[in-house]
Amino acid sequence: MEQVLWLYSQVYRLWRTNWIDLSCEKKTQPLDLAMARDQLQVLSALDLAKTQWYHFTAIVIAGMGFFTDAYDLFCISLVTKLLGRIYYHVDDHPKPGSLPPNVAAAVNGVALCGTLVGQLFFGWLGDKLGRKRVYGMTLMLMVVCSIASGLSLGKEPKAVIVTLCFFRFWLGFGIGGDYPLSATIMSEYANKKTRGAFIAAVFAMQGFGILAGGIVAIVVSASFKSAFKSLPYSMDPIGSTVPQADYVWRIILMVGALPAAMTYYWRMKMPETARYTALVAKNAKQAAADMSKVLEVEIEAEEEKIERLAQDKKGSFGLFSREFLMRHGLHLLGTTSTWFLLDIAFYSQNLFQKDIFSAVGWIPPAQTMNALEEVYRIARAQTLIALCSTVPGYWFTVALIDYMGRFAIQLMGFAFMTIFMFALAIPYDHWTKKENRIGFVVMYAFTFFFANFGPNSTTFVVPAEIFPARLRSTCHGISAAAGKAGAIIGAFGFLYAAQNRDRTKTDAGYPPGIGVKYSLIVLGGINFLGALFTFLVPESKGRSLEEISGENEDENEAEMQGVHTGRTVPV
Repeated sequence: MEQVLWLYSQVYRLWRTNWIDLSCEKKTQPLDLAMARDQLQVLSALDLAKTQWYHFTAIVIAGMGFFTDAYDLFCISLVTKLLGRIYYHVDDHPKPGSLPPNVAAAVNGVALCGTLVGQLFFGWLGDKLGRKRVYGMTLMLMVVCSIASGLSLGKEPKAVIVTLCFFRFWLGFGIGGDYPLSATIMSEYANKKTRGAFIAAVFAMQGFGILAGGIVAIVVSASFKSAFKSLPYSMDPIGSTVPQADYVWRIILMVGALPAAMTYYWRMKMPETARYTALVAKNAKQAAADMSKVLEVEIEAEEEKIERLAQDKKGSFGLFSREFLMRHGLHLLGTTSTWFLLDIAFYSQNLFQKDIFSAVGWIPPAQTMNALEEVYRIARAQTLIALCSTVPGYWFTVALIDYMGRFAIQLMGFAFMTIFMFALAIPYDHWTKKENRIGFVVMYAFTFFFANFGPNSTTFVVPAEIFPARLRSTCHGISAAAGKAGAIIGAFGFLYAAQNRDRTKTDAGYPPGIGVKYSLIVLGGINFLGALFTFLVPESKGRSLEEISGENEDENEAEMQGVHTGRTVPV
């Protein structure tokens, strides 16, 4: 009973924090002044710094990692059809070869599994060894495994697929490390006024990575198609896949190593974040020296304050302590649950992508094309989707996150995703008619526009702001790993669930499912749950990281701050 009452009080406190405290300014003023007196000068300098060149440098250095992440994770979907034609051709079959369901799941999903493990491991390591020291490891792993993915060994299908999956797992492992480290580094470098926009800008580079993957695939496939002519599959089943097509998928995968390799030197030149150096490593002198160079101002070391913080055992609680549960347990539940639910919906787009591409005539039936033409058509379609809905959504978040706040954008995004999912699902038979398919495409585009101008961005931003410095990377990694678990369910669980209930109409190798209509209804319900769990996540707009996490407060002050942090979303 006591645990139930405690949980109720915590949910009520968070609800007050995000929604109704109308007299916040007067109540928070004494606490803010006390915190300003206790704040280290080096951290105050970072919080109050005007937007400078080093902010943009940090965005580019961290953002190029995410550019590479998105390129590597999403480019595999551009070449899976080609892999099926090359390695799983069946003589005298009316349709081109395709990857069996278990092989397709492995090729597409193994990198997501590696990413989940990498997020947990490197998130933890970033708090133990420092952000900068681990940052280089993840990038080199990405470079090596991107190249190795394109050099998959052997000629037999089994050998090629096994080595491809092996290297893509470790590629995902490196990509996973980039999530908590990039977010944490950017949040600890940024000023409090525009911190949300800077972290969101790093994540928004994903959109350009997806776009770049499509453009590279278009250029490579068009070049090979021009150089090596072939007939469609229906006219020449063997000759429609020229031997040189085996180079196409390898080149597309290997190009992902280039942007990562180009930024390695600059990552190694970045100093460790002042918050890690001062608050975790307890080296005030080094933190002041590093940030004096970055900000080009004189900063006092304040070693006495650091020693005082080091001696204070109240602020040294661990992840599995009762103190963490009391202060941040519901916050962690909020960030993990919303990211998990969001990624189920976000990665389930595979459900109806093929319907959309066919509806607007971007991808004709496979047997009417040769192998290189099919790669070109798929890449062109995905590039148009990225250009029209994915990229704009990310940058709307960047522009508005420090005005609207994280809470409002996330709640709005989940709400619109729920509305559009139900609008696609309930009259699904209406949308399947040929004259209504353009409307289906528009609804689809809006669904994922509000995913990116919504929870897909904010779930990345918030975990980098609301936890203490010594646990920040770990908690971000846990939140991100929960998201990837949702991605695996969304990408593969719903691929089976969305199969037609009539066994004769399912895709080759798949058992009957509940159908696309009912899958969309379930996804609408998942988005609605995401909106509800958003109420567990506190608003962090315009406040210092130490104020949000309560690192410099004792337990009583933390409880007062929890009640009086202020309303940030209009009633």
